[in-house]
Amino acid sequence: MALEKLAMAMVMVTVMALVEAIDGSVHMVGDSAGWTSINAVVDYKQWSATKTFKVGDIIVFKYNNQFHNVMRVTHAMYKTCNVSAPLATYTTGNDSITIKTRGHHFFFCGVPGHCQAGQKLDINVPRIDQQPSPTPSASASPTTSVSEAASPPVPAARVPGPSLNSAVSFKAVNGHFGKIALAIIFGFIFLA
Repeated sequence: MALEKLAMAMVMVTVMALVEAIDGSVHMVGDSAGWTSINAVVDYKQWSATKTFKVGDIIVFKYNNQFHNVMRVTHAMYKTCNVSAPLATYTTGNDSITIKTRGHHFFFCGVPGHCQAGQKLDINVPRIDQQPSPTPSASASPTTSVSEAASPPVPAARVPGPSLNSAVSFKAVNGHFGKIALAIIFGFIFLA
């Protein structure tokens, strides 16, 4: 019985890992040009600015490992192209890195001169869901009292519109409901 429970726990962990992997997107750094410093083929700052990253996404660096590598570094190291103590170094030429936390993730090529030539990347996973916020007026209107002008703006209420589909969404609550629901479904299948 204990062996069966252990096996079930292992299956559940595997299922959750698969669901997490399925939930993320795969981003090929530099698209078809890949990870390179030759003739400034790719503006990595512009490349990352056109993408939306989230926890669970996989960042793939494809490059010739005879001429390049990938170093994960701190912000201070990124700004100065300091290769002295990277957080991690990748050298396969086909490195897949799963983003596990929100915030900025900094990478560059550690080959001398490559970072300085622009082979550096800042992946930003927003800390909170980016939602439009009301823009407060720059100054109070002539009919607004001083106390009204000093109060903070009240955000508009977010009321969901009518649903076009009555099916249950497994993407609710930032995807977590779907992961839990799938784990429960697989649990029932394996326990039956």
